[in-house]
Amino acid sequence: MRLVGTMTAIILIMFILAQGLECSQTCKCDQMYFCNCSSNNLHQVPTVPSDVLGLDLSFNQIESINMTDLSSYNELIILNLHKNKLRHIHRDAFKSQHNLEVLDLSLNNLNNLSPSWFHKLKSLQQLNLVGNPYSTVGPAPIFSSLVNLRTLHLGSPSLRELHKNGLDVLTHLDEMTFFGSNLRSYENGSLKAARPIGSVSLSLQNLFESDPELVSKVLQDVSHPETLLIIKDVTMKTNTSTEPFKMVKEGGTKSLTFQNSSTTDQALTSFLEFMDGSPLSFIGLEDIQFVGIGEWQKAKYTHHDSLRTAYLRNIEIEGFFGFSSMIELGFLLKHFHNVSVINATVFVIPKETTFLLKNLEYMDLSQNLLTDLTIQPTLYTGSGAYQNLNMLNVSQNVLKSLGLMSRLVTNLKKLKYLDLSYNSFVSMPEKCSWPVTLRFLNLSSTKLSTLTPCLPSSLTVLDLSENDLKAFKQRFPHLTTLILTGNRLMKLPDGKLFPSLNTLLIQRNALRMFNQSSLRSFKTLLYLEAGANNFVCSCKFVSFFKKDVEDLITLQDGRQNYVCNTPFTLRGNAIDSVRLSVFECYMIPAVSVLCFGIITALGLVVLTCHKLHVIWYLQMTKAWIQAKRKPAVGRLPEELRYDAFVSYSQHDAEWVEEILVAELEDTQPSFSLCLHKRDFRPGRWIVDNIIDSIEKSYRTLFVLSEHFVSSEWCRYELDFSHFRIMDEHNDSAVLVLLEPIKKETIPKRFCKLRKIMNSRTYLEWPEDEDKRDEFWSNLRAALQRDEC
Repeated sequence: MRLVGTMTAIILIMFILAQGLECSQTCKCDQMYFCNCSSNNLHQVPTVPSDVLGLDLSFNQIESINMTDLSSYNELIILNLHKNKLRHIHRDAFKSQHNLEVLDLSLNNLNNLSPSWFHKLKSLQQLNLVGNPYSTVGPAPIFSSLVNLRTLHLGSPSLRELHKNGLDVLTHLDEMTFFGSNLRSYENGSLKAARPIGSVSLSLQNLFESDPELVSKVLQDVSHPETLLIIKDVTMKTNTSTEPFKMVKEGGTKSLTFQNSSTTDQALTSFLEFMDGSPLSFIGLEDIQFVGIGEWQKAKYTHHDSLRTAYLRNIEIEGFFGFSSMIELGFLLKHFHNVSVINATVFVIPKETTFLLKNLEYMDLSQNLLTDLTIQPTLYTGSGAYQNLNMLNVSQNVLKSLGLMSRLVTNLKKLKYLDLSYNSFVSMPEKCSWPVTLRFLNLSSTKLSTLTPCLPSSLTVLDLSENDLKAFKQRFPHLTTLILTGNRLMKLPDGKLFPSLNTLLIQRNALRMFNQSSLRSFKTLLYLEAGANNFVCSCKFVSFFKKDVEDLITLQDGRQNYVCNTPFTLRGNAIDSVRLSVFECYMIPAVSVLCFGIITALGLVVLTCHKLHVIWYLQMTKAWIQAKRKPAVGRLPEELRYDAFVSYSQHDAEWVEEILVAELEDTQPSFSLCLHKRDFRPGRWIVDNIIDSIEKSYRTLFVLSEHFVSSEWCRYELDFSHFRIMDEHNDSAVLVLLEPIKKETIPKRFCKLRKIMNSRTYLEWPEDEDKRDEFWSNLRAALQRDEC
């Protein structure tokens, strides 16, 4: 039993270690000391390097954090526990996290918030507690120890009671988000910090209708001239639902935004009445559903003289075609300096309304339904309308005539910025009229294929990106920024056209390369973005890009975006990583040098062959191979027709024919000699005759003289005889020296002769006649056949 228990314990320990190892392997830690353990189905805090600075544990199954789970990570700055199943956090779980700046505990199962968690978090700047099922916050001062807290996200659908919780001592709080859709009890001052909070976002949903008094308490605490107030997820249908905004007016709020909300004519009229005379200068409406027909007559006597900016985005109006003219809001429009109406299905602003926009300086009508027909009344400049307008954005509409747009904006005497992007102009007229004040023009994504002198020369910034341009030839003397990204240009435009240009963006074109000359043509160019083009990685371009380009300009988009397209072998490689050989870089000179080298080498080979008689050697080798094919070893005596084959020079023929032949063939004992002059078969290749004659002779008699060593055919005969000596291991060669020959005078190619003369004795033809009998006797003995 003890053994079983021990084995069980060992298995349990191994399982725990394996689980720990598995957890550590599921986390990915980078060089910035950030470990991403998100979405790994973890049930506990994993083991990671102790010097970790960031730890993401979001989207796991962790239910509790014990005292020691994080104790070793005392360098931790960011801890993300979003979307786990946390029910319990030990009071000292964050005790060692003195450096922690960001803590996300949102969307867990925390039923209570404990002040002890935060006692040691003096460096904490961001805290997210949204989406937990706690029903009460406070009355203990939960956040009072977070002296450096800047961002707080608090609340949940389960929250019922909110008490003072320590915010009143925080002096650095800049942003707060509060969710309290089901709040039932609110203690005054609960959301009031020691100083005004920069931005407050409230999601109270139906409380504006069901408990406006409670909402008033909340708004009273957060309203302030220095606070940007955002109301989210609210429904306002009646006068009662807007009563809490009295607190906003009393608090002096200057910026108010509604997001993801719905309202009616009645509620909007009531809101304007409650805000009458307020210092509100900014009103924002985002993702708003409006129910009504625009009947706001009751509010036209209100005063909103401070209102300067209206920002409307994603507005849905039920019964849009029954909606009345905006002229009913004339009492507000006359005050606006900045108006944005984005994605609100606006197709026209009637002339009756435009004359109210005399103070307008900024107008954004992007993502609407304006056409060439409706843009004319919309930009009607009669009665002094738009005379202060300096920025106009009509991008992402249904405009098609650039000429029409140029005529309409000509009367905007202060216009500096014009955005016409994402329309379908396709082409442009040859001539256009523009306000002389125009400095910025955006014509990106307008399907333009060619440029004409229509564009104003007064521009300092021109955006022609995402079009179909192949050339750029117009001069812009004042242009400082030119954006040509996403076109079809194959080279940089001529820099002489832009004497003031300092920034050029020309990514994603058909650019093949650029060089020092093309860049120097831009006298003032400082910044270039030309990545993601079809660069040809020639040696000249690669060398220039690596060594010289940044001496001329700064590549704002990073060198890693400059990649080879051709040649195919380099496609996809960053230009900085390309290494080209000398042959690739200097093809013509390299080929020329190679050809010259080959010709020179061939010349040297020919010269060497001539000097060393290589051709002669080759011919000899071929003849020798042929000779080797014939069996020579162990020949029968009857196959030997001659006693000796005589090898001699033609210059020594007289001595051979008249003296040697007469002495050996005509006297007894006689010898049968083979002479090339009389015994070679006519019409047969001479080399074959030599080989055949030597093979049929018992001996080879060499008649040596100065003429012999200068004869090529004698050399053949000498070599064949030497081959025979080597093959048959006999003494078949007999040397007769007609005249003294110094060995050093024998040509090197007669190495065989030198070797034979060194290894064998030879007979010398005596000048003294008394000694000739002895010579003939010795020669006869040398030619005598051996007895079998």
